[in-house]
Amino acid sequence: MPWGFNYDHDRDGRLIEDYWHEEWETVREDFAEMQALGANVVRVHLQLGRFMETPERPNARNLARLADLLALAEETGLRLDLTGLGCYHKADVPAWYDPLPEADRWAVQGRFWSAVAETCAQSPAVFCYDLMNEPLVAGAPREDWLGGGFAGKHFVQFLTLDPNGRSRGEIAREWIRAMTAAIREHDADTPITVGLIAHPPQNPGAFSGITPEIAVAELDYVCVHLYPETGKPDEALAMLAGFDRGKPVVIEETFPLKCSPEELETFLDRSAERADGWIGFYWGATPEELAERDDLGAALTAAWLDLFRQGPPPRPE
Repeated sequence: MPWGFNYDHDRDGRLIEDYWHEEWETVREDFAEMQALGANVVRVHLQLGRFMETPERPNARNLARLADLLALAEETGLRLDLTGLGCYHKADVPAWYDPLPEADRWAVQGRFWSAVAETCAQSPAVFCYDLMNEPLVAGAPREDWLGGGFAGKHFVQFLTLDPNGRSRGEIAREWIRAMTAAIREHDADTPITVGLIAHPPQNPGAFSGITPEIAVAELDYVCVHLYPETGKPDEALAMLAGFDRGKPVVIEETFPLKCSPEELETFLDRSAERADGWIGFYWGATPEELAERDDLGAALTAAWLDLFRQGPPPRPE
């Protein structure tokens, strides 16, 4: 049962690929700290531009460093949720990538996953491959592959710029199958999933275009991203229920972003009826280090980590 952290950036907002060559000891220290806090899974976000030098050629240096990360995870007893195809920093998106037509872009994405899976297939440290963070299927033509930014990063991207007569579900299924096939060339067993935005409770696939039915049919388990809001715990639980369709459901992102730590604790306890795992956030600072800072963000993060140290919520009998 995953109980862990998104290790999506450090305390300075840098992605792991920004420092894992020059500051490997920082990565080692952070993994030891996450393990000490009680984590068993770490979600790592990999940008496409750091792993594909050209549309055809993977980046051997970063694949080698990924192999080092696998060894570190094995050493610390942690499992990796490898989330790929990120375009979080626009500056890191290759100039050749966005002009590609859809079919060529998907082909590059498949080569990314083939290279990653070939590197990872023999490691027991891989918990899953998450095909993309919060993909969206456009229902009408658009011009930009990326969604809006948040805190200087673009966490959301689109699978197509033009549906061209296809339904959103048809596009989603075709893309998931193409990425899955690329991984299965090298790794037949590791679970595959997609990190989905859980919204809204009355139609949980309406925003992304990837419905619970598609997720259950095409993926090994379902991941949803849930940030409960103050005074609206039932709404968040209804979102979770919308994705509980017969396969395990992991809350792959959660944090007291829109509620208090106490409200989040209540939500986690109540979610245990349906959730099969929870993954929060760790940004390279321990609760003790955060206690030395005098700002609201540090206090909120420290409260979250104190909650995390209590362990996962008890599962109902």
